[in-house]
Amino acid sequence: MLTVCFSLFFALVAVCLLTGRQVAWALLGGLLLFWGLGLRQGFTHRQLWDMAWTKCRKSLIVVRIIILIGVITGVWRCGGTVAACIVWGVGLVKPKLFLLLAFLLCAAFSYVLGTSYGVSSTLGVILMALARSGGVDPTVTAGVILSGVYFGDRCSPASSAASLVAAVTDTDLYRNVRQMLRTAALPTLLTAGLYVLLSLRHPLAVTDGAVLGALEGRFTLSWWTLLPAAIMFLLPLFRVPIHWTIAASAAAATVLAVALQGFTVEEVLLSAWSGYYPEEDALAAVLGGGGITSMAVSYVIVILTGLYSGILEGTGSLRPVSGRAEALAVRTGRFPAMAVVSLLCAAVLCNQAVTSMMGAQLLERTYDDREELAMDIENSGILIAGLVPWSIACSIPLAMLGAGSGALLYAFLLWMIPICYFFTKKWFYPCCTPSRPEDAEKMSEVRHDPISRQTPDKRL
Repeated sequence: MLTVCFSLFFALVAVCLLTGRQVAWALLGGLLLFWGLGLRQGFTHRQLWDMAWTKCRKSLIVVRIIILIGVITGVWRCGGTVAACIVWGVGLVKPKLFLLLAFLLCAAFSYVLGTSYGVSSTLGVILMALARSGGVDPTVTAGVILSGVYFGDRCSPASSAASLVAAVTDTDLYRNVRQMLRTAALPTLLTAGLYVLLSLRHPLAVTDGAVLGALEGRFTLSWWTLLPAAIMFLLPLFRVPIHWTIAASAAAATVLAVALQGFTVEEVLLSAWSGYYPEEDALAAVLGGGGITSMAVSYVIVILTGLYSGILEGTGSLRPVSGRAEALAVRTGRFPAMAVVSLLCAAVLCNQAVTSMMGAQLLERTYDDREELAMDIENSGILIAGLVPWSIACSIPLAMLGAGSGALLYAFLLWMIPICYFFTKKWFYPCCTPSRPEDAEKMSEVRHDPISRQTPDKRL
């Protein structure tokens, strides 16, 4: 029955992707499928709701952040911050290297800030506006930005993902960061080379003078208009929580919109809710969008993901996977097994953090070296979650950028790191060559150990 439920869920996902419908419908269908499975297993509706709500309650923290990001994408437009970055950015960016520079800027800022959401919603929005105004394919640009923001999301000391992996593997964060930078060197260089080629093929055209003139005519552009962006970039350096940082940036943009740009408070609040849509056709294509309502699908996906993963965990639906994961590690090696487990977890659980924790839980008995375990998770689960279109690690940044899943084809770094690590891991961990006879013997013993197949309650 469990196999049937998973098969039906993946069929629903496939239908949504093929028909262009929101994957939230597939998540809702999966929730109902596994709710029904829980009832067949003997759980009551009340017990299933308690399981689901336990996870969903934690996901509401993410919803709060997404709401604030929706606000900031609207009020930044009213405050002139996006307009100033477009007007001045056109003069600073080398047109033939626009995509390469976009990648390097996003990588640098994400390493400093440690957040893919924060960079996507600020610098990413600005770069997307520049791309649209300069005739660069938005899908390609979104893929480049996604590569850049995941550089820091994976290996920044300020990243919550890096801290989570260090915690679940009981390793030192800063040692992990150094090793992540080493393993990212080759794929980052290869990615940069590919973006040079893409930049030459998709140069930033000279922005229409009418658009720049309309921006300068509609907004009062001064250094003050960069204050919201400066707040967003600087406060995290002083370890100010991200929700307070976004709120402070939104407040500054609101003051600028009213005091400097001539908007009324009501107009700014409306833009924060439903986005800013200028009347001028030339500006609408560049600046239109943002607001809380623009992220509506993301809210639904986060909440459904929380409910769905809570039921899967509470009913023990993933428990039979552990033995099969260890068997896979025997046949293919640890990292390929971790990559497969991460892909399945990201596809089913739709959450980067849960994917990392499940990878450690299912395969940690096959590892002697905890740092190797941490690196295998960082080079698989953290990135693979960003390649699953219905995962919140992917869907939310793409929603912020106003792009579709086609952008994933151009997110080269997310592909390059796992591929390069697969072929070069022996240089970083020479004692961990897969498929050694002694490894197979050890993992075979682990797989046949009856303790490993007991439930957590029985072990206690």
